[in-house]
Amino acid sequence: MQNILKRMLLSTIYCLFVFSAFCQDSLRKKSVKILPVPSFGYSPETKTYVGAVSLFTLDFYKDSFTRSSNAKIEFNYTWNKQMVLEVGWNYFFRQEKWFTKGLIRYAQYPDFYFGMGTFTPDSNKLIFNSNRFVADIFLLRKIRTKLFTGINLKYINYSKIKTAQPDFRYPELKAGRTFGLGYTIIKDARNNILSPTKGHYFFANTVYNIAHKNYLELILDGRYYKSWNAKLVSAIRFVHDFNFGTIPFYDLAFLGGDQYVRGYYFGRFRDQHLSTIQQELRIPIYWRFGLATFGGLSSLYSAKHTFSINNIKYNYGLGLRFLVDKKDKTSLRLDYAIGQNNNSGFYISFGESF
Repeated sequence: MQNILKRMLLSTIYCLFVFSAFCQDSLRKKSVKILPVPSFGYSPETKTYVGAVSLFTLDFYKDSFTRSSNAKIEFNYTWNKQMVLEVGWNYFFRQEKWFTKGLIRYAQYPDFYFGMGTFTPDSNKLIFNSNRFVADIFLLRKIRTKLFTGINLKYINYSKIKTAQPDFRYPELKAGRTFGLGYTIIKDARNNILSPTKGHYFFANTVYNIAHKNYLELILDGRYYKSWNAKLVSAIRFVHDFNFGTIPFYDLAFLGGDQYVRGYYFGRFRDQHLSTIQQELRIPIYWRFGLATFGGLSSLYSAKHTFSINNIKYNYGLGLRFLVDKKDKTSLRLDYAIGQNNNSGFYISFGESF
């Protein structure tokens, strides 16, 4: 199965490259922007990484009802000897009657595991290697203005899990695969998908997952953006990730990483449920440079250990922005974030965290 999925991924990448060449040569009347660039960045999980990415901005329909679509193909190799190959897209059909988004990712990944729970000490750290294949694909239909509903397919495969030496503290740290079928509602009223400055976004997704033991997942993700004088932008994000049943370690709710809670190692804390609120303020300061401040509160908990003030973890930080694409408002982002108990992280990436 995994070999088949790898071939599908490589075929998809090949088709997208062929499609990009076709667009450059043949679609003169349609707007297709292709930006192949070197990629680089930094995060606590990967350290420095380098690679290549092709960014696609698609605007085929030339009407006021259809927002621009985007896609990317990216390959990175990290200083931690991690290899990541990723394809992602957000595509609106004519007049946004249909919408599809997705992510297909393959990685060979040495990583840290700290166990389950919100109070796991740093001394619990275990290094393990794994091969990871993740596919999450959505097909949605518009039912009202900027309101979409539909289904999604989810597949996760963790294989070749190895540790430097046998460790019996974590019996859950083993290979496995999960197939999920979900139902999704999205309200997307942002003015820009990659770098919104006003509007709101709401995502609700429930997935029934078939694994060694079946389980149910519910994710709620709400975001609100407001700007003043077309300069100062406030962005607020709420995320609730609930899981019911026996969940494999790779699909537990987690705290940390560039997209959820900056200032903590990706997956530093894992448990059944996560609730977090994050806020960011962004303001241009000179020419293409801007500043951002951000922070938030988060909590991980389980059925045995319910939500509690004692479980709350904070994070805060400061960031620098450099606008690399004026038309699409895409920036190079440098963030430094601080969490509790000597946790911190430095991040370099393109586009906003949310």
